[in-house]
Amino acid sequence: MSHNAFDFVIVGAGIVGLTVADVLMGRFANSRIAVLDKEAKPALHASGRNSGVMHCGIYYGSDTLKARVCSVGARRMQAFALENGIAYSRSGKVILATSEEQLSTIERLLKNARDNGISAERIDQHQLHEIEPYAAIGPAAIHCPDTAVIDGLAVVEHLYRRLEKHGVRFFFNCRMTGLRGKGQINTSQGLIHYGFLYNCAGAHADTVAKSFGLAECYALVPFKGIYWKLSANANSRVRANIYPVPDVSLPFLGVHLTRVINGDVYVGPTAIPAFGRENYGKFQWTPFSEAAGIAIELMQMYMRNESNFRTLAHTELAKYWKKNFLAAARRLVPSLEGEDMIPTSKVGIRPQLVNTRTRTLEMDYIILRGEDSLHVLNAISPALTSSFAFSQIIVDTGCEIPAWGTLSG
Repeated sequence: MSHNAFDFVIVGAGIVGLTVADVLMGRFANSRIAVLDKEAKPALHASGRNSGVMHCGIYYGSDTLKARVCSVGARRMQAFALENGIAYSRSGKVILATSEEQLSTIERLLKNARDNGISAERIDQHQLHEIEPYAAIGPAAIHCPDTAVIDGLAVVEHLYRRLEKHGVRFFFNCRMTGLRGKGQINTSQGLIHYGFLYNCAGAHADTVAKSFGLAECYALVPFKGIYWKLSANANSRVRANIYPVPDVSLPFLGVHLTRVINGDVYVGPTAIPAFGRENYGKFQWTPFSEAAGIAIELMQMYMRNESNFRTLAHTELAKYWKKNFLAAARRLVPSLEGEDMIPTSKVGIRPQLVNTRTRTLEMDYIILRGEDSLHVLNAISPALTSSFAFSQIIVDTGCEIPAWGTLSG
């Protein structure tokens, strides 16, 4: 057997790729498993740039894959954290309606909670004040006690060490460059043979899938998430997590305030259309073909106003200016002033998938299966939360096991 021949190859060393490797390692104890990543270490992109919030699952309709795996994944993540001494805080969350028009969405979220078996309740102004004394008082609010925060990078580090200890082979600085033939991929480190390949490449998963002749009806549009941080003087005004009522027609939750595991309070993120899959900076180089493809897709969405994209673009681009960002934050915590928000280097990219046939933003995870490969697309929030459950369904689908009845807490 070739030195670079494996039963399973996973492309992508983010949280989804690592948990898929963990499931495979547990299920096929004697198999040879390899994880490839183009970066120098795991989780340098979405998995290492999120806020560490463990979502309870209230945003997702009961017929979605996200609903199926979110709460189960959160429980498994909590168990993993406790087992490995990883910082984890079940701090809860409030969702605030700031206008009468949002009351129907409040009811929709509460229905999701009932359908998904999630602990959530509508609370009055007195209860809200007890939970978050500085939160804006509006016509309605929801409390989700099971929302938590975790040290996501510590989870990745523990998983990585465990996988490596048990013989999983990691190829870092290793970019997949194409297919050689059946069961063979070309990489920047040479030819690799595989029995079955799992594509968990995050923002590049659609590109990998297209090299296998799949995902032709999808295009990727990146959205940049910029954060500010509350100053030491304002930090105490947020106890846990304060979120707005989301626009349910869009896959974004809006600017919110989160007390992360180290005690800092972040404000954000934005959802600003970006011109690169890794366009974290203001003037970051992006390959011309990639930038041009994204620009064309953005222009089409803007001209057609698909999924109310024109309003989204105007609203989010305005948040490049602090006063507009502050205005969004003050809808949740009215006492905030400009000096209470300080700049931070925290920036993320949401690799959002667009269906080019229906011209809509995809709201759920997408799994595509090829002859000897499986491709995980649109693995956006709540991918960190759900990863320990989502990975089981991914592996079940790869093994052609009916996946929808197999999960338990």
